[in-house]
Amino acid sequence: MLTFFYAPGTCSLASHIVLEEVGATYEARRVDFSVQQQTSPEFLALNPKGRVPALATDRGVISETPAILAFLAQSFPAAGLAPLDDPFEFARLQAFNSYLCSTVHVAHAHGRRGSRWSDDAAAIETMRAKVPQTMAACFELIETSMFAGPWVMGDAYTICDAYLYTIATWLEADGVDPSRFPKVLDHRNRMAERPAVKAVLAVLKA
Repeated sequence: MLTFFYAPGTCSLASHIVLEEVGATYEARRVDFSVQQQTSPEFLALNPKGRVPALATDRGVISETPAILAFLAQSFPAAGLAPLDDPFEFARLQAFNSYLCSTVHVAHAHGRRGSRWSDDAAAIETMRAKVPQTMAACFELIETSMFAGPWVMGDAYTICDAYLYTIATWLEADGVDPSRFPKVLDHRNRMAERPAVKAVLAVLKA
């Protein structure tokens, strides 16, 4: 039995979608950020990073979105959400997800959690002001160089698609017009129609 810890509005959405896509049996537990539940002793015992997502398995807890996505793809190979039999293609998939995690998500976080990097109020405001530029630059690269189409990796739907969809839903709040990136926007619209995405969004709104 898997137990998935999530919070609305976070990158945990990607893993949540993939749990549905692979047909996993799991329990979803919401972590209430409004009362700082992520920093409670109980949650920190589970994930000392104090962040979501976290996936509790019978062998321990997995954190970090790329790791959870890869684990689910490998644990449910029949779902066909990763090219598990091709090391090069699997590495390409991992490279895309790593870019979302290490660069795009960090650019987004500069607008909301600048205190992670500086105690200077002026520096934090400078980071916040630059978010529209840095996020747009990230998505320009995705649009022109990284997105194969019709799905991220090409003809096959993969774990990358849930992750890109998740971060693409942040564009408007980051001051970026998604219409600047027609392939990404079309992808986001198609993702929103998938049953797995609809099922997860219904849970988040409940």
